Amino acid sequence: MPATPLKRILVVDDDPDIRETLAELLQEEGYAVMSAAHGGEALSALRTEPKPGLILLDLMMPIMDGWQFRAEQKKDPELASIPVVIISATGRDEFVSSLGAAQFLKKPINLEQLLAAVEQHCR
Repeated sequence: MPATPLKRILVVDDDPDIRETLAELLQEEGYAVMSAAHGGEALSALRTEPKPGLILLDLMMPIMDGWQFRAEQKKDPELASIPVVIISATGRDEFVSSLGAAQFLKKPINLEQLLAAVEQHCR
């Protein structure tokens, strides 16, 4: 019987320390992790790599921020259904509804809340 494929997560954050820390943590939990430094890089990865089951998205990033990324993601039928959890130091829960996100987590990230969100929303 073939092994169950790992659930994939895309981490989008301009801070390399946060990207690396989240990637290591999620890999230790058994997830396959891709990462991107901004929304443009994330869209490129989504269009060329196997689709993730969840996107963890920062809002404040150079080149293409989280709002621009979500607008582009929602326009693309191949990408629109991938759930997004926003992880940001700026913002509030109402961003969840305005951006159509599954959940909002405030930085600094609470590890238990992050893992619960990933478990709940990752397909």
